[in-house]
Amino acid sequence: MEYTLNQGAAGGVRLGLIVLQTDETLEFEAWQVLAGRDAALFHTRIPNAHDVTPETLAAMANEMPKTAALLPEGLDAVGYGCTSGATVIGSDAVAGLVARAHPKAAVTDPIRAVVAALHALGAVKIAMVTPYVPSVTAPMRALLGRSGIDVVSEISFSEGNDWRVARIDPASTRAAMLGAAEAGQAAGAEAIFASCTNLQTFSIIDGVEAETGLPVVSSNQALLWHLLKVSGARAQGWGPGRLFTL
Repeated sequence: MEYTLNQGAAGGVRLGLIVLQTDETLEFEAWQVLAGRDAALFHTRIPNAHDVTPETLAAMANEMPKTAALLPEGLDAVGYGCTSGATVIGSDAVAGLVARAHPKAAVTDPIRAVVAALHALGAVKIAMVTPYVPSVTAPMRALLGRSGIDVVSEISFSEGNDWRVARIDPASTRAAMLGAAEAGQAAGAEAIFASCTNLQTFSIIDGVEAETGLPVVSSNQALLWHLLKVSGARAQGWGPGRLFTL
């Protein structure tokens, strides 16, 4: 019997996402942005260690090309879902590793997306919240500084186990955001950045923005916003926070 072909089960913009083996939050929050939209999301998992250190983060570079190759062809954009990993490996290096399998796709990652988001919001002084141990936070703070973004206050949960990070209650993260914003007020903090794709943030972004008057940028929010932006999609109103009003 003869048959006809179409463009596949999912229409619209085609997005790929490389999710950490230990991440339990990114996909959940991604679908809150993309559900019911003219967009398709394909995701795969990259091996990583539960203990988050610069060494374990750097080791993901070795797995990047073959993990990216597991995503289907014809993608408009691919995102690597690890803020600290992209910081340690380097955004340009991540893009090059992913491009081996997807040379025509735009590539982004959370730290590249966060920098783009903060500049789009006009925020160069930020209050930062992370779950990381100091050896992971330090290179991120340095990278932000090189990108023209000054971390004027910082609160960390100092948690090195990614399984536990995925279970940090949003109420704890909200309290940390408010504390960091208050601590950074005297130094002129212009935004709050909550780092880590495994940190639950979507349920608290709008409330924290309303309470502090500052825009909130989280890793997942920025990654999805930038992934849609570089794919050519118009995503205004798709996600939480002031960022998705731009």
